[in-house]
Amino acid sequence: MAEVVVIGAGLSGTLMAYELLPQLRKGDRLTVVSQGPVYHFVPSNPWVAIGWRKRGDIEIDLVDIMKRKGVRLLTQGAQRVHPTENRIELADGASIDYDYLVVATGPELAFDEIPGLGPDGHTQSICHVDHAAHAKDAFEQLAANPGPVVIGAVQGASCFGPAYEFLFILETELRRRKLRDRVPMTFVTSEPYIGHLGLDGVGDTKGLLESEMREKHVKWITNARVKGVEQGKMTVEEIADDGSIRKTHELPFAYSMMLPAFRGVGAVRGIEKLTNPRGFVIVDKHQRNPEYPNIFAIGVCVAIAPVGATPVPVGVPKTGFMIESMVTATAMNIGSLLKGQAPVAQPTWNAICLADFGDTGVAFLAQPQIPPRNVNWSSKGEWVHLAKVAFEKYFLRKIRRGESEPFYERFLLDKLNIAKIKEVKTGT
Repeated sequence: MAEVVVIGAGLSGTLMAYELLPQLRKGDRLTVVSQGPVYHFVPSNPWVAIGWRKRGDIEIDLVDIMKRKGVRLLTQGAQRVHPTENRIELADGASIDYDYLVVATGPELAFDEIPGLGPDGHTQSICHVDHAAHAKDAFEQLAANPGPVVIGAVQGASCFGPAYEFLFILETELRRRKLRDRVPMTFVTSEPYIGHLGLDGVGDTKGLLESEMREKHVKWITNARVKGVEQGKMTVEEIADDGSIRKTHELPFAYSMMLPAFRGVGAVRGIEKLTNPRGFVIVDKHQRNPEYPNIFAIGVCVAIAPVGATPVPVGVPKTGFMIESMVTATAMNIGSLLKGQAPVAQPTWNAICLADFGDTGVAFLAQPQIPPRNVNWSSKGEWVHLAKVAFEKYFLRKIRRGESEPFYERFLLDKLNIAKIKEVKTGT
C-alpha cells in the first residue's frame, strides 16, 4: 500500500487528485491537503470584482465530491513539508506520512514586498475570490465617486493576462454605466513592452494590446517598478534599459488593482535543493524533484527560469493548458512508479490563453511556451469572450462531476484552430 498525498486543492491540485485515482493500485490511498473545503475558479475572479459573477457562482464545496471519489480530504492546510522524513506537518499540529507527494499549492502572494500594496494596503487584487469580493465593494465606491484608475502588475509578477483582462473588463463596465468619460485609466507593468506577458510576446500580442489601449484611451507605463503606494497615490519608477531611472511617476488614483509578485508557500520555501531562492519547487522534465525523487510539483509553484533578461524582473506565467499537461504527466509518472517502472511522461509546456475583455478579447497559442516556437499565434474577436464563458461553464461542471478529461486539448485547441482557419479564409 502506498500513501500518495497532494498538497493544494486549486486548479492543479483538484485535477491532480482526479487523474491520480485511475493510476492507483488496490490498497493505495490518496489524500488531498487543502486550506479549507472550497474550490474557487480563479479565472472568473475579474468578473466577480465588477459584479458580473457572485462568488457563489464560482465556488464548489469539495467535501462530498472527494468523499464520493474515495479521496481523503484534509482541510486544515499544510504547515511544513519534511522531505527527509517523508512527512507533512499540518497546520493543526498533526502530521501525515507519504510515499509520494505532489506539491500543487499555487503561490504565496508577495504583497509585503512593496509598501502599501494589496487588499490590506491601498490596492485591490483579483488573485483570490476573497480579494475579488473586496474589489467589487471598492469598485462600487469608484462608480459612486469616479476618478483615476491604475491597473497593472508589479515587478516580479509572472501572471500578466489577468491584469489586461481586468483593465478591459473594468473599462467595459464603466462604459456600460456611462462613467468612462470621468475615469482616466493608466496601465502600469513591469513588462518591457505591452503584450510581453512574461513570454516575450506571442504572435502580435504587442500590436493587438497596444491597439486596444489606444482605442480605449488607456495610457501605459512599461519597465515600471512600483516603489510604494499611499492612499490615493502610487509612486512608480520607469526604468531604462541600462537599469537607471528614466522617470519617476506620481500617479493619483481613486481605484487601483495591481497583481503582486509570487513566491513559494511557507510549507516548502527555504528547503534546500527542493526549492529555489524564491521558494518555487525545482523539477526535472518529469515534474520530479532531482534531490527528492518521490516529490513532484505542478502548477504555479514550479520553478521556471525567465525567458530573458529585462530591465525590471518579469516572471514566466503558468497557463491552464501548461498546468493540465503537468498534471497528466505527473499522474502517469506516479502510476509508473507504483508499478515498479521508471517515469517517462513529460508535459508539453505549451501556452493557450483566452483573455476576456468583456465584449471581445484576445487569444494566443504558443507551442512551446518558451521561444523559439513551432506555433506563435494570436487573434482578437468577440468569439474569445464567448469561448471564455464556455470555458468557465465546462470547467466548473468538470470539477463538480469529478472528471479529469483535459479541457484544453479537447476544446480550446479545436476552437483556436477554427479561428485560425477563419482568419485565412477571410484574409483578416
